[in-house]
Amino acid sequence: MKYYIIAGEASGDLHGSNLIRELRVQDPDAQIRCWGGDLMQEAGGTLARHYKSMAFMGFFEVIANLGSIFRNISYCKEDIEEFNPDVVIFIDFSGFNLRIAKWAKAKGYRTNYYISPQIWASRENRIKKIKRDIDAMYVILPFEKDFYEKKHDFPVHFVGHPLIDAIANTKAEAPEVTRKQLGLSPEKKVIALLPGSRVQEVQKTLDVMLSASRRMDEYQFVIAGAPSLEDSFYEPFTRKGNVSFVKNRTYELLGIAHAALVTSGTATLETALFNVPQVVCYKGNWISYQIAKRIITLDYISLVNLVMGKEVVKELIQGDLTPANLREELNKILEGPVRQEQLKTYEELRKKLGGRGASKEAASLIIAGLKGVDQ
Repeated sequence: MKYYIIAGEASGDLHGSNLIRELRVQDPDAQIRCWGGDLMQEAGGTLARHYKSMAFMGFFEVIANLGSIFRNISYCKEDIEEFNPDVVIFIDFSGFNLRIAKWAKAKGYRTNYYISPQIWASRENRIKKIKRDIDAMYVILPFEKDFYEKKHDFPVHFVGHPLIDAIANTKAEAPEVTRKQLGLSPEKKVIALLPGSRVQEVQKTLDVMLSASRRMDEYQFVIAGAPSLEDSFYEPFTRKGNVSFVKNRTYELLGIAHAALVTSGTATLETALFNVPQVVCYKGNWISYQIAKRIITLDYISLVNLVMGKEVVKELIQGDLTPANLREELNKILEGPVRQEQLKTYEELRKKLGGRGASKEAASLIIAGLKGVDQ
């Protein structure tokens, strides 16, 4: 069978790659064309377009790049028609994917959504589009099943969180080996800096993160470079004293980290699943933030806090993300009761997210749907 998969950012590339592997195991004759990144290509998908060309963050940035976005939408439709898949699979990335889903459904293609758009966070009325345009939805957060089924009468499948598999499949070396491979000191404790994968978010947050490294020479601060950004982009940041840089080695870095400063998003969950205490940092374009603040209905922005329904990790957002505040919160998670409480709650988080096998379950349900088997 033929599968067309659309992911628009680094996390979607990761989850899409694991889905592709499972589809190829369960359907050895699978032909897979995709929008994504290097990981999806390595897993066996033929890349139609790289997500690097689509990584626009925030309302202002989207408006400024509308021309590029509309060209991508047009090309995507043309490419789907030429490939003529049995199913189009959407991974998050709702602004783009819901537009394509409307068109694909009208054209008679089967539409599946793996990793729900976060309509429970904002613009909940998008449920109308989902109910109209999506044939099957596979969700990865435990509260999403009740949200869709009880609140909106739209049946979905909870498959568990694919990060559990992704992390479990990571080959872990001994800490001293990893430190040597990453060019880090064998003695100093590591504080990982995960500033995100988009230009705008890195520019807004990384300088503040680096401010925490001043007068903390007993620790080594390490920036996790995103695969979507060139090494040269990070050069102005890596010149600022007590900081090292690694690229495409985030999981290895988290495996040896004592604490982390993390931009909100999937990375907050990854950090928790690696059992690393963290402070969540977010700072966006002022106009985009003012708009978002008025339409987002959530009490928290990090997935850790959202899944647990309480503040587990401290969130420093926009004006609260200052050097003084960040230093204060970082000190709390280096040693002491706040650190221990985070680590204890991470155990509860893992249980809520379900066990291993999310990608395998999603692939199985997608294939069953194509064969007309009741799901």
